[in-house]
Amino acid sequence: MGRSVIASLMLGLTACLTFARDTPKQTDPLGPGDHTRSLMTGGQKRTYLVHVPKDYDPKKPTPVVLALHGAAMDGSMMVWFSGLNKKSDESGFVVVYPSGMGVEPFRTWNSGGFSGKLAEGKADDVAFIGKLLDDLTTVVKVDEKRVYATGMSNGGMMCYRLAAELSDRIAAIAPVAGTVAIDESQPKRPVPVIHFHGTKDTFVPFEIGKAPSFMKFKGVEDSIQTWVRLNRCDEKPKADTISKDGDEMKVTRKTYGGGKDGAEVVLVVIEDGGHTWPGMTPPAGFMGKSAKNVSANDLMWEFFQKHKLK
Repeated sequence: MGRSVIASLMLGLTACLTFARDTPKQTDPLGPGDHTRSLMTGGQKRTYLVHVPKDYDPKKPTPVVLALHGAAMDGSMMVWFSGLNKKSDESGFVVVYPSGMGVEPFRTWNSGGFSGKLAEGKADDVAFIGKLLDDLTTVVKVDEKRVYATGMSNGGMMCYRLAAELSDRIAAIAPVAGTVAIDESQPKRPVPVIHFHGTKDTFVPFEIGKAPSFMKFKGVEDSIQTWVRLNRCDEKPKADTISKDGDEMKVTRKTYGGGKDGAEVVLVVIEDGGHTWPGMTPPAGFMGKSAKNVSANDLMWEFFQKHKLK
């Protein structure tokens, strides 16, 4: 074997050893920045991304926001779609972007509502999120009383499922353009909800009569009333307009307060809004208009700060 070949092998071995030494282990505590994690559940490898805020203190319990992508997306796409990394750095919470199941990057959540072939072989995503939270606590100082979930479309529907089936760990939820898709919701405790929806959403229509045939889910008002009842909130909401005079899009807020243990349900309605994330520019025009005069990220974080597990 020639000296050049031996030298090349030695260089390659050195590079591998250096990479192994510099690459964080699954058990190493996470510092500020972006990280990728993986775990096994249901015999399948699942992944999630973690953004740790720049001023993170590993000695201080830190709130966590789960950000669930929409159908035909994955965790990495949800990062730029939602813009939550910026809010994470501003406000000091850890934001987590799990990926659903399917062919990369076209993934979905088992949020309920699917029928026929689409319903076959769905993963237990509630169990996955539970294991994810267990795994996250091994590398981040999590404030377990302040774990929240938000999501877009199919991810918003998954938020409602988590509220119903993982209410002992999810303090509050903020669905965006996603409604209730499971047949029955039986949470162990009241779960505060803030829901964002555009009146001209053609993917998850405001009114149930316009829903697509391949999925079954509730309309916006039915979803809200479901959780008003579950949380034992006041039947009549307090309404206010949160957009300013002259704004291109009118945004109103209906708050159902008086719930058990301080729970409330809030509906933020974006007039003429599409299947979009308020405050962010949609990636494609066919998704409709997005409100720029309000920020879903700001409003949901303000809401989350008021609600934590007892």
